[in-house]
Amino acid sequence: MTAIISQWKKDLRPKAGWGVPMAWLTLCIVWSSTWLVIKVGLRDLPPISYAAIRFVIAVIVLLAVSAGRVRLLPQRASDYVLLAFTGVLMFAVNYGLLFWGELYVSSGLAAVLQATIPIFGMVFAHLMLPAEPLRVQKVAGSLLALGGVTIICARLLGFNGPMAFWGGLGIVFGGALAAFSNVLLKARVLRVAPGMIAAWQMIFGAAPLLVTGFVVEGNPLRFHWSALSIFCLLYLAVIGSALTFLLLYWLLPRMSVARLQTVSLITPPGAVMLGWAVGGEKFSLSSLLGACLVLAGVWMIFRKAEVIERVTRQPDEGAALPGG
Repeated sequence: MTAIISQWKKDLRPKAGWGVPMAWLTLCIVWSSTWLVIKVGLRDLPPISYAAIRFVIAVIVLLAVSAGRVRLLPQRASDYVLLAFTGVLMFAVNYGLLFWGELYVSSGLAAVLQATIPIFGMVFAHLMLPAEPLRVQKVAGSLLALGGVTIICARLLGFNGPMAFWGGLGIVFGGALAAFSNVLLKARVLRVAPGMIAAWQMIFGAAPLLVTGFVVEGNPLRFHWSALSIFCLLYLAVIGSALTFLLLYWLLPRMSVARLQTVSLITPPGAVMLGWAVGGEKFSLSSLLGACLVLAGVWMIFRKAEVIERVTRQPDEGAALPGG
């Protein structure tokens, strides 16, 4: 990991100064913290409405920042269809399951379970992108990581009850749909500015969350709006969504995806440490073993991508990064 970070610093510092490393570091720190912030906010706010309002605020920020700089509206009807479909998968289903799952699963384990996004993305890419076939090391890494997920879910079922098991399984299922959404976007050509891709996906994803939340959880005006819950909501919307997506899309043309995806290896351990140090979360040896297997498997996949990139000098076009 140190060698990878040192290499991209050496490659990019002359062209971009410290901007690229600092943006990458910011992504690591913020996406390590969002999992615990979600958990804290759930003490006062119901999960579906909590996720929905987060993205409504994030959309407003993204539109305010992008207005006058890029085209806000997609040009083709097919673009709206693709953004709506992937937005529902990524933001409605994935984040809806994530917020609900964190009612029963620790923030650190939720981050580890969502780290399976690149693994599912690898499988979908093999099926949908002819230029990205499965390779032996990637398959081995995915099997290792899925073994870790099995250990974690077995622990949740055996010691935390069926709701914790279903919560963990829901987070993994949401991650698989997010991976499919990312690969589908990569397989199609969108004539939309990157920041607006995120904004429109959030718009289409937040709409069903808002309706479902109102029906299931009631009027948001009647929620327990404590100062802490408001802070968590604003942090997730402005810092954890709008800022991170802007940084992500700013980094994409400046870093190879293989190196950018190292964020996926940093954030789960960071989330576990924050959950333990700040949130008072405890982790069994079996859960930590499962987490280590997940991260080892993801590392094997990314390490292979790094080697291929050095040989071909052709970085990927899109990234599948898990973020809380």
